Amino acid sequence: SKILPIGANLRHNPYKIVKMFEETVADYCGSKYAVSTDNCTDALLLCCEYLDVSDVVIPSRTYLSVPQSIIHAGGTVKFRDYRWKGVYQLEPYPIWDAAKRFTSGMYIPDSFMCLSFHIKKHLKIGKGGMILTDDAEAAAWFRKGRYEGRGEVMYHEDNIEINGWNAYMTPEQAARGLMLMQNYPDHVEDLPEEPFYRDLREFGLFKNTESVP
Repeated sequence: SKILPIGANLRHNPYKIVKMFEETVADYCGSKYAVSTDNCTDALLLCCEYLDVSDVVIPSRTYLSVPQSIIHAGGTVKFRDYRWKGVYQLEPYPIWDAAKRFTSGMYIPDSFMCLSFHIKKHLKIGKGGMILTDDAEAAAWFRKGRYEGRGEVMYHEDNIEINGWNAYMTPEQAARGLMLMQNYPDHVEDLPEEPFYRDLREFGLFKNTESVP
């Protein structure tokens, strides 16, 4: 894995280590850009917000926060009953939940792939997420969206133009990610399907959600 050197002026801007972690992950996964977040849920939310999703089809067995992210972004969830492994698409949008996959060259071109660095996932930094993309405009929007609409200047010097979120990765998390990437293998199998997720239609929140074939 490619590990970038730590600059001498890192102590003056600790968030540079976040950028270093992003560049390392992008290089490993094969995407042009990687935008870190505080978790995979917020990565999915940012993608749904950016694409202004409407009707979104996801598997009925997945993590609870995925349909919640769609709803928070103003979309409507529809469930399809099928099993998946590693990744699945938030159809028909080019958004992929890749929380159970982290291996070299995994990036799907022209997509937004959302990663998880939760303690139960592949790269165990504690809590963190990332969006892989080859879209420069989208990556720039995600960077601002995750950080309350702010650019890479002090907020009182900025012109805030979008309504962002507090969803950025901390330097502490990024530093742990960089450390773990030094010995991370080139090929890693997807996390196992079992025990599989509970069918979300069993929860009261989703009992009236439409199911599609």
